[in-house]
Amino acid sequence: MSRLFRDVEGGVLTPQGSVVCIGAFDGLHLGHRALLRHARQRAQGLGLPLVVLTFEPLPREFFLPHDPPPRLSLPRAKVEGLLDAGADQVGLLRFNQRMTAMSAQDFVHTLLVGRLQAREVWIGPEFRFGHKRGGDVALLQAMGAELGFTADQIAPVHCADGERVSSTRIRAALRQGDFAHAERLLGRPYAIGGRVVRGKQLGRTLGFPTANLRFPKTPALSGIYATWVHGLTERPWPSVSSFGTRPTVEGVEPLLEAHLFDFNGDLYGRHLRVEFVAKLRDEEKFDGLDALTVQMQRDAATARQLLSTERFRATA
Repeated sequence: MSRLFRDVEGGVLTPQGSVVCIGAFDGLHLGHRALLRHARQRAQGLGLPLVVLTFEPLPREFFLPHDPPPRLSLPRAKVEGLLDAGADQVGLLRFNQRMTAMSAQDFVHTLLVGRLQAREVWIGPEFRFGHKRGGDVALLQAMGAELGFTADQIAPVHCADGERVSSTRIRAALRQGDFAHAERLLGRPYAIGGRVVRGKQLGRTLGFPTANLRFPKTPALSGIYATWVHGLTERPWPSVSSFGTRPTVEGVEPLLEAHLFDFNGDLYGRHLRVEFVAKLRDEEKFDGLDALTVQMQRDAATARQLLSTERFRATA
């Protein structure tokens, strides 16, 4: 049986019952991981599968298509992360017009009870669901008392310095190029993974061949960065990366372009992960390719120097 499903309606998926947790899970930060860890422990204690429900697109992306919130991760990375965190099944639910019209009560009856036979439901603090955000922990608890499941929420998670963990704070840290701050909230360095695709090969003609990763969402950061590339060898590979819409060459969809220092080889089709270390500068439009090439040489030299220092050494 597939470990991924997309629809609210359908046949029973867990006839033996399940423990369910629900959330946006963008970025899978420390707060998300605390919720998943708790729900997983409950599922193991009851001998039931853990089902994690999330949404694609995110609700705010659906309601604000012309001004969507920045995304920390793409759907594939989110699903993989949820499975790695212990989910037995992931519901990547289609957030569309039909979903927005569904009441919180119908969501509970149709999915939580009908398809998942939920025994326990766990959510994060302040989570809302259903038409006009009508569902919350109180509604879940009231309906659960009638329908045979319990529901609760975990407390907010804070860092060692007392700051509350949230995706909003992580996005702000990334915009500011404060990767140490983002790492404290995420519990790991911020990175973007994906399969290498073919680009226009302009970098190759300029002496800077790149591994290109598509990012068909609004990214949480843009600019030029010193980076480590994971997935090529056992150790991360030093690199300089551009992430954005490439104004000098009239780019449109965000593209992550990583130039791996002193590397020769074919990377097309490889799955790589690019870890962001330090921001070098913002994206800018240059007066032609000659000026762009000069700046790329400066960026590469700066990135090499940074990555050679103890402060920015690679993580495994």
